Amino acid sequence: MSRYEIAFSGQLVPGAQLEPVKANLAKLFQADAQRIAQLFSGRRIVIKNNLDAAGAEKYRVTLERAGALVEVVDMDMPIEEVELAPPPPMEPPSVPVAQAGRPGRLQVAPRDEYMAAFSNVDAPDFGIAPVGSDLQDARPEAEAPQVDLSQFSLAPVGSDMGQARAEATAPPPDTSYLKLQD
Repeated sequence: MSRYEIAFSGQLVPGAQLEPVKANLAKLFQADAQRIAQLFSGRRIVIKNNLDAAGAEKYRVTLERAGALVEVVDMDMPIEEVELAPPPPMEPPSVPVAQAGRPGRLQVAPRDEYMAAFSNVDAPDFGIAPVGSDLQDARPEAEAPQVDLSQFSLAPVGSDMGQARAEATAPPPDTSYLKLQD
Protein backbone atom coordinates (compact mmCIF):
# COMPACT_ATOMS: atom_id res chain seq x y z
CA MET A 1 0.00 0.00 0.00
CA SER A 2 1.53 3.28 -1.13
CA ARG A 3 2.01 6.21 1.19
CA TYR A 4 1.88 9.80 -0.02
CA GLU A 5 3.02 13.21 1.18
CA ILE A 6 1.54 16.62 0.44
CA ALA A 7 4.12 19.35 -0.28
CA PHE A 8 3.59 23.05 -0.94
CA SER A 9 6.13 25.46 -2.37
CA GLY A 10 4.15 28.70 -2.63
CA GLN A 11 2.54 28.08 -6.02
CA LEU A 12 -1.02 29.29 -6.61
CA VAL A 13 -3.78 27.80 -8.73
CA PRO A 14 -3.96 29.72 -12.06
CA GLY A 15 -6.18 32.77 -11.64
CA ALA A 16 -5.97 32.83 -7.81
CA GLN A 17 -4.99 35.99 -5.94
CA LEU A 18 -2.30 35.82 -3.23
CA GLU A 19 -4.10 37.57 -0.35
CA PRO A 20 -7.36 35.56 -0.54
CA VAL A 21 -5.34 32.31 -0.78
CA LYS A 22 -3.35 33.29 2.34
CA ALA A 23 -6.61 34.04 4.17
CA ASN A 24 -8.10 30.70 3.04
CA LEU A 25 -5.04 28.76 4.21
CA ALA A 26 -4.98 30.65 7.52
CA LYS A 27 -8.60 29.64 8.11
CA LEU A 28 -8.02 26.07 6.88
CA PHE A 29 -4.94 25.45 9.04
CA GLN A 30 -6.02 27.75 11.88
CA ALA A 31 -2.60 29.38 11.68
CA ASP A 32 -1.34 32.89 12.32
CA ALA A 33 0.11 35.21 9.67
CA GLN A 34 3.70 34.27 10.52
CA ARG A 35 3.13 30.56 9.78
CA ILE A 36 1.29 31.38 6.57
CA ALA A 37 4.20 33.62 5.53
CA GLN A 38 6.54 30.65 6.05
CA LEU A 39 4.37 28.59 3.68
CA PHE A 40 4.84 31.24 0.99
CA SER A 41 8.61 31.56 1.47
CA GLY A 42 9.26 29.66 -1.76
CA ARG A 43 10.78 26.64 -0.06
CA ARG A 44 9.19 23.21 -0.48
CA ILE A 45 7.35 22.45 2.77
CA VAL A 46 5.79 19.06 3.52
CA ILE A 47 2.33 19.75 4.91
CA LYS A 48 1.29 16.16 5.62
CA ASN A 49 2.89 12.76 5.08
CA ASN A 50 2.05 9.05 5.48
CA LEU A 51 -1.34 9.46 3.81
CA ASP A 52 -3.13 6.78 1.85
CA ALA A 53 -4.28 7.56 -1.71
CA ALA A 54 -7.80 8.68 -0.65
CA GLY A 55 -6.47 10.95 2.11
CA ALA A 56 -3.87 12.49 -0.22
CA GLU A 57 -6.52 13.20 -2.86
CA LYS A 58 -8.78 14.77 -0.21
CA TYR A 59 -5.95 17.10 0.92
CA ARG A 60 -5.09 17.99 -2.70
CA VAL A 61 -8.69 18.88 -3.59
CA THR A 62 -9.22 20.89 -0.40
CA LEU A 63 -6.01 22.88 -0.83
CA GLU A 64 -6.70 23.53 -4.53
CA ARG A 65 -10.15 24.86 -3.61
CA ALA A 66 -8.37 27.22 -1.23
CA GLY A 67 -6.16 28.33 -4.14
CA ALA A 68 -2.89 26.56 -3.28
CA LEU A 69 -1.24 24.30 -5.85
CA VAL A 70 0.22 21.33 -3.97
CA GLU A 71 2.38 18.41 -4.98
CA VAL A 72 1.33 14.83 -4.09
CA VAL A 73 4.41 12.60 -3.92
CA ASP A 74 4.49 8.81 -3.58
CA MET A 75 6.80 8.14 -0.61
CA ASP A 76 7.30 4.49 -1.59
CA MET A 77 8.70 5.41 -4.99
CA PRO A 78 12.00 3.62 -5.56
CA ILE A 79 15.02 5.85 -5.34
CA GLU A 80 16.99 5.85 -8.56
CA GLU A 81 20.63 5.03 -8.33
CA VAL A 82 22.91 7.80 -9.49
CA GLU A 83 26.37 7.01 -10.75
CA LEU A 84 28.84 9.50 -9.37
CA ALA A 85 31.42 11.10 -11.57
CA PRO A 86 34.98 9.93 -10.99
CA PRO A 87 36.95 12.08 -8.57
CA PRO A 88 39.33 14.64 -10.08
CA PRO A 89 42.91 13.48 -10.50
CA MET A 90 44.95 13.91 -7.36
CA GLU A 91 47.66 16.52 -7.46
CA PRO A 92 50.93 15.56 -5.88
CA PRO A 93 51.04 16.86 -2.33
CA SER A 94 52.92 20.06 -1.67
CA VAL A 95 56.47 19.49 -0.62
CA PRO A 96 57.84 21.43 2.36
CA VAL A 97 60.18 24.08 1.08
CA ALA A 98 62.49 26.15 3.23
CA GLN A 99 61.24 29.75 3.15
CA ALA A 100 63.69 32.44 4.09
CA GLY A 101 65.66 30.16 6.36
CA ARG A 102 62.55 28.60 7.94
CA PRO A 103 62.64 24.86 7.40
CA GLY A 104 59.49 22.83 7.83
CA ARG A 105 57.16 25.42 6.31
CA LEU A 106 54.68 24.54 3.61
CA GLN A 107 54.57 26.17 0.16
CA VAL A 108 50.91 26.11 -0.99
CA ALA A 109 49.89 26.56 -4.61
CA PRO A 110 46.34 27.96 -4.93
CA ARG A 111 43.88 25.75 -6.79
CA ASP A 112 41.40 28.50 -7.64
CA GLU A 113 40.65 32.20 -7.21
CA TYR A 114 39.23 31.75 -3.71
CA MET A 115 42.24 29.83 -2.42
CA ALA A 116 44.64 32.41 -3.90
CA ALA A 117 43.87 34.59 -0.88
CA PHE A 118 45.54 31.97 1.31
CA SER A 119 48.69 31.46 -0.76
CA ASN A 120 50.90 33.71 1.38
CA VAL A 121 49.84 32.26 4.72
CA ASP A 122 52.74 31.06 6.83
CA ALA A 123 51.60 27.64 8.06
CA PRO A 124 53.65 24.95 9.79
CA ASP A 125 53.96 21.62 7.98
CA PHE A 126 51.99 19.33 10.24
CA GLY A 127 52.13 15.69 9.28
CA ILE A 128 49.23 13.28 9.34
CA ALA A 129 49.24 10.68 12.09
CA PRO A 130 48.63 7.04 11.18
CA VAL A 131 45.17 5.62 11.74
CA GLY A 132 44.58 4.57 15.35
CA SER A 133 47.45 6.55 16.84
CA ASP A 134 46.95 8.43 20.10
CA LEU A 135 47.16 12.17 19.42
CA GLN A 136 47.04 13.31 23.02
CA ASP A 137 50.26 13.89 24.93
CA ALA A 138 51.05 11.34 27.64
CA ARG A 139 50.09 12.57 31.07
CA PRO A 140 52.32 11.96 34.07
CA GLU A 141 50.96 9.72 36.77
CA ALA A 142 49.23 11.67 39.52
CA GLU A 143 51.00 11.53 42.86
CA ALA A 144 49.02 10.82 46.01
CA PRO A 145 48.97 13.88 48.28
CA GLN A 146 50.84 13.66 51.56
CA VAL A 147 48.19 14.07 54.26
CA ASP A 148 49.06 14.09 57.97
CA LEU A 149 46.43 11.95 59.79
CA SER A 150 48.36 11.62 63.05
CA GLN A 151 45.92 13.91 64.89
CA PHE A 152 43.04 11.48 64.36
CA SER A 153 42.33 8.29 66.29
CA LEU A 154 39.74 5.51 66.15
CA ALA A 155 37.07 5.04 68.81
CA PRO A 156 36.46 1.53 70.15
CA VAL A 157 33.57 -0.42 68.63
CA GLY A 158 30.20 0.47 70.16
CA SER A 159 31.35 3.66 71.80
CA ASP A 160 29.30 6.83 71.82
CA MET A 161 30.56 9.09 69.04
CA GLY A 162 29.25 12.25 70.63
CA GLN A 163 25.73 12.20 69.26
CA ALA A 164 23.32 14.42 71.12
CA ARG A 165 21.22 12.41 73.54
CA ALA A 166 17.50 12.81 73.48
CA GLU A 167 16.26 14.73 76.48
CA ALA A 168 14.00 12.85 78.86
CA THR A 169 10.49 13.83 78.01
CA ALA A 170 8.04 14.93 80.65
CA PRO A 171 5.32 12.41 81.56
CA PRO A 172 2.05 12.88 79.68
CA PRO A 173 -0.60 14.91 81.52
CA ASP A 174 -3.18 13.02 83.61
CA THR A 175 -6.56 13.22 81.87
CA SER A 176 -8.34 10.48 83.87
CA TYR A 177 -10.63 12.99 85.60
CA LEU A 178 -12.08 14.24 82.28
CA LYS A 179 -15.42 12.77 81.09
CA LEU A 180 -17.59 13.19 77.99
CA GLN A 181 -21.16 14.35 78.41
CA ASP A 182 -24.02 12.51 76.75
